[in-house]
Amino acid sequence: MPTLTRYYIKAGLIYFVVALSLAVALAARPYLRLPESFVAFSPVYLHLLMVGWVTQLILGVVYWMFPKYSKEYPRGSERLGWLAFWLLNAGLILRVLGEPMAVVNPGAAGGWMLALSALFQLIAGWAVVINTWGRVKER
Repeated sequence: MPTLTRYYIKAGLIYFVVALSLAVALAARPYLRLPESFVAFSPVYLHLLMVGWVTQLILGVVYWMFPKYSKEYPRGSERLGWLAFWLLNAGLILRVLGEPMAVVNPGAAGGWMLALSALFQLIAGWAVVINTWGRVKER
């Protein structure tokens, strides 16, 4: 299994546990006496689950299992693959930090963090598409 695939899958597993833990905290908020503003983490839970867990698991398997690009570069550009991994995760972490900030205090740094998060994830998505496109072919 390629190193990049292992990183995607392990990061996904970590995000999965964090997302489920956050879901429990959101559901138990009244009983844990967490502040009302804690509900600002609701979209964070969804992003951790869908981008952190599901997307990273899929991308790790895509990088590993899709048909070979060529004998010299079986998985396309490894550099582009790593760029996608780091940008996707940096974007997700910025989202985790910025989303509650933007909800609780609109107009503060949270908005810029969300914009940068979206940009990082968009670039990561394009990097994955560019790196994978040539591997989707007939036999």
